[in-house]
Amino acid sequence: MDFTEAYSDRCSAAGLAAREGNVEILRELIDRGYSIDVPDNRGWLPIHEAAAHNSSECLKLLIDTASAEEYIHSRTFEGLCALHLSARHGSVECLQVLLEAGADFNNVTTESSSTPLFLALNTRLWTQRWSGCGNSLLFVAVENRHTEVVEFLLQHGTNVEGSHSWSGWNSLHQASFQGSTEIMQMLLEKGAGKDCRDDFGITPLFVAAQYGQLESLQLLLSHGADVNCQAKDRATPLLIAAQEGHLDCVKLLLAAGADPNLYCNEDNWQLPIHAAAEMGHAMILELLIPITDRICDKGEGKVSPVYSALYGGDRVCLEMLLKQGFSPDAQECLDFDCRSPMCMIFQRQYFEFIDVLLKYGITLRGINLAHCLCHKKFALFRLFLRLGCSLPLEEELRDFIHCSSTAQKEYKEWLPCLLLAGFNPVNFMCRFWIFSMSEDVLNFVLEFMNWSRLPPIVEQHLSQYKQKFTWISKSHFAFLPSLSHLCRLEIRSLLGSKRLRSERVIRELPLPACLQDYLLYLDVLQANTIPNPNLQDSLEQGEEGAPLGHSKAEDMEDGHQ
Repeated sequence: MDFTEAYSDRCSAAGLAAREGNVEILRELIDRGYSIDVPDNRGWLPIHEAAAHNSSECLKLLIDTASAEEYIHSRTFEGLCALHLSARHGSVECLQVLLEAGADFNNVTTESSSTPLFLALNTRLWTQRWSGCGNSLLFVAVENRHTEVVEFLLQHGTNVEGSHSWSGWNSLHQASFQGSTEIMQMLLEKGAGKDCRDDFGITPLFVAAQYGQLESLQLLLSHGADVNCQAKDRATPLLIAAQEGHLDCVKLLLAAGADPNLYCNEDNWQLPIHAAAEMGHAMILELLIPITDRICDKGEGKVSPVYSALYGGDRVCLEMLLKQGFSPDAQECLDFDCRSPMCMIFQRQYFEFIDVLLKYGITLRGINLAHCLCHKKFALFRLFLRLGCSLPLEEELRDFIHCSSTAQKEYKEWLPCLLLAGFNPVNFMCRFWIFSMSEDVLNFVLEFMNWSRLPPIVEQHLSQYKQKFTWISKSHFAFLPSLSHLCRLEIRSLLGSKRLRSERVIRELPLPACLQDYLLYLDVLQANTIPNPNLQDSLEQGEEGAPLGHSKAEDMEDGHQ
């Protein structure tokens, strides 16, 4: 049985007569002794049927007939009495009958309403604020937009102050949410608090801003409502309007003096500019950029809106912020667990935004190389090195070592260009990395160092690796390195990492071409069947190609590997 639906075979004859508004038949049934206390499957009595169907004559007859005074306030299974049903269906005549019969408008609330019917009756976005609550008669009338009923209740002394639900949501909140400005005006004129708050600190002005009810917003502002009111989490009407993309509401709030620099929970960084950037509301963002304090851009403990635009995946907002001077080198963001905006790109896998950050001059860091390896973006790895990315050092080194171990099978794609760029191979020689690598990788790395003078701990790790995996090293590692190799190491050390990024630096040295090739490790690369990374990158760029433009194509290629 569905207790939300009336069944004709479950309804009494008196109930059917009241439902149809047939006062003559109802009177005849009463005269013949039919009961007016028989409920249907929903717990509805004839008095409920009369109230719900605007039958004031039947309602008066039932009240006059009832022997018990509490009959007038008898409730359905959903906790509704005749007053609620009259208010819900807009029957001023029935309310007048009930009032004359002694019903108290201010002491009537719905019972605990957890039934499916009640939930079905409250399907709006704010249902969570009042479902399962006790709603006043005035609230029911407001909720159902019955202006005449609201006016009638107010004329007869219904209290407009105070909460009408367990969460503190009241009639003015509801009217503002619905955009019922005529009802709002009535409530305000009768003393409803323009800045009343629910249990979350939400005011009617905040509600209007959140749901884009421009007329509600205008009315409340004209009555002096606080434009900078903050909820318990310190969210403001401007922030919520920016988040929801209500452009006209944002304009109105700003014109009324809304402060764009009030933090929504300062510990969690958010300003209206962050909300607009994250949700991709470019026109609102354009309004907020000139009036937002730039301390949020790189200030310690703050978060740049560049992060918000990246998190929301909105290219237009990202470029707008960068074009207007927000830095691509934003502060470390603990909330997002990101050391820089480039970290967020890899975190969210929005690789198509890399060219935007490069265009506006982001400083590439060693951790970005680690991200490239984790995501197997080897073309980006090579591009970042060409563009001057710093090599992993100190706190970045541990993350890089870990990520490099995940890409050891593809070492030919990234390890040669890393070592040729001046990365010290000794940095790799920890126990974790050595035992994660294949024999080929270890043999290749040893070619870039003085294998006869390794730190004792490294010698110990390699010896243990050889015992465990029966590692067969290259035969020449058993001898002292040649003088030419030692000279190669020394010359490259003197040149330094920054100059080693370009093959051109080596080619400009006053040396024969064969020695230049030797400094570029072409002998080692050929022995390991690895293409010259510098030549490969030149071919990828083309004679006139720009690295930035080609990086997008490389990235797409990587994405389909």
